Amino acid sequence: MIHVSLSEEITNLCPDLHVLAIACEVKNSESDEQLWREIASEEEAVRSSMKLEEINKWPPIQATRQAYKRCGKDPNRYRPSAEALRRRILRELPLYKVDTLVDLINLLSIRSGYSIGGFDADKIEGNELVLGVGREGELYHGIGRGELNIAGLPVYRDAVGGIGTPTSDEERTKLDLNTSRLLMIINGYSGKGGLEVAGAFGVALLKRYGSATNLEAELISATNRTDLLL
Repeated sequence: MIHVSLSEEITNLCPDLHVLAIACEVKNSESDEQLWREIASEEEAVRSSMKLEEINKWPPIQATRQAYKRCGKDPNRYRPSAEALRRRILRELPLYKVDTLVDLINLLSIRSGYSIGGFDADKIEGNELVLGVGREGELYHGIGRGELNIAGLPVYRDAVGGIGTPTSDEERTKLDLNTSRLLMIINGYSGKGGLEVAGAFGVALLKRYGSATNLEAELISATNRTDLLL
């Protein structure tokens, strides 16, 4: 697995941060009908259990928003992806169909409230990702968003530059139909609680729809690293 670490810069600002990194070999495909039936069921569950004004008070989303503020970003202008997905659902806007891997990561994000990075491991430069804070003038192209100002956003960087924020991943390492090695990072700014449950659901989706094999999982914090069996 690519080594994922948290910089002192980010852990000083977000001391409760834990991340769950999951690596596996996968087979991607066009959007899957059965997966979309699961997504539709999750959309109904969201509509029946939450109001629009309650989204940003849900602990995993609230904690991510607080992390943005600590790092120097306005979460109302640059929404975490989990919040943006739930807002689309409650505003009766359709979710985007991309491909099976992206769609199942979105389902996991909707269910868990965590913003999740999904990267093609073969496109990552070097063998390490480090989570830090975006800087002014740092070049970053968000997927489907064009050039994105990531100053003040938590950002994963490889040997070349930024590839993932809770608002949007970068075009350079995005998943596509040729992706065969996935690195998925679940970001728990609210702490460790709930991450293993989310990870187990994510692994189940990856096995069911992505034919996932050779799974590895690691729970990472400022002071500890633990291999998990999910």
